[in-house]
Amino acid sequence: MSNPQHLLTASEIEAGKTEGSHPWNDKSLFRSTQLSRSLGMERSIVVHVAIPPAKESFVPHTHEREEEWVYILSGSGTAEINGKQVAVSAGDFLGFPTPSVAHHLRNTGDTELVYLMGGECLYAEASNFPTLNKRKIRFGDEVHVFDLES
Repeated sequence: MSNPQHLLTASEIEAGKTEGSHPWNDKSLFRSTQLSRSLGMERSIVVHVAIPPAKESFVPHTHEREEEWVYILSGSGTAEINGKQVAVSAGDFLGFPTPSVAHHLRNTGDTELVYLMGGECLYAEASNFPTLNKRKIRFGDEVHVFDLES
């Protein structure tokens, strides 16, 4: 029998969804629930995400230290991986070891694109946003964004 403090039910996941978007992308829109954070996990991240049709996840980005993965649960879309457009659908798994190539996800289907996203949560991380010529450095909760040289 599961200990309730270690279980997040399907109804709790749905009720916990919050709407968000990436501030650097006006096409970004998603509903998500922080699964791992909801149960007190700090060293790894698992998030349940749903992107409406014609919307996007974030901004093409890379990770220097934290590995990231995506597992498509339902729907279809297009993953941008290292500048190439790749069709993705239910059952597909994407993995980005570090240092990672640039990646991004768009819902190009007619229904919600639903997936699990996760990875590491280290104290320090550097992420690059090649299409915006920016770099984000994070130390704990402290975040700094820099413009990169052209």
